[in-house]
Amino acid sequence: MNRISDYGQLKDNIVSWLKTYIQESGQRAFVVGVSGGIDSAVVSTLCAETGYPVYALGMPIHQDAGQKSLSTNHLLWLSENYKNVSMVQFDLTTLFESFKKSLQGFAKDELSLANTRSRLRMVTLYQIAGENGGLVAGTGNKVEDYGVGFYTKYGDGGVDIAPIADLYKTEVWELGKYLGVSQDIIEAQPTDGLWDDKRTDEDQLGASYADLEEAMEHGTGPAVEVLERFNKMNQHKMQPIPTFKL
Repeated sequence: MNRISDYGQLKDNIVSWLKTYIQESGQRAFVVGVSGGIDSAVVSTLCAETGYPVYALGMPIHQDAGQKSLSTNHLLWLSENYKNVSMVQFDLTTLFESFKKSLQGFAKDELSLANTRSRLRMVTLYQIAGENGGLVAGTGNKVEDYGVGFYTKYGDGGVDIAPIADLYKTEVWELGKYLGVSQDIIEAQPTDGLWDDKRTDEDQLGASYADLEEAMEHGTGPAVEVLERFNKMNQHKMQPIPTFKL
């Protein structure tokens, strides 16, 4: 994938776009969830580069110690390098368990519970945004948002602005390198962090991001069937809500 020749220019373009958008929106800050993955690391750094206030949130829910460490270390790096960043950490594990308990027998399906974790984080992001005149910045990349629909409806898919949704995952990695994101994050296996068994994105999708990108960009490679299957299955996330029309 060679769509981008100058990552410095790309950074400048995205930061300029973010600044224009927030100025026109009348809002005052950006709010970003920081999971410890490359996508959220890049988005939070791009938001920090605007000079506007940024609330960077760590929101673990039964999080793997390694993922939690990556998140915390990136939050610390942001707060040390950008004076406009406020580092905020909320452990939502107790809230999640209380929610499950309150539903009694209706909290058994593992996929539903994984999506609930994402939605609890969305609610938290919007609470912080509401308190501070903030825009919630999404962290989805092109493969996730427009290829396979690999996000939670009204969870991490519930955002105000999507700075990297037109970038492939490999391009996000390259941009992360340019921005100085930790090598530990760049080398970490991508995961949504919503499962107790540490499954990766590739485990869930059955294809690598590189193969999915080839399928999206050229319609070739070993992941064409995977892309088509997930895209069809997840159209309900990507399309407007069906509406009865008079």
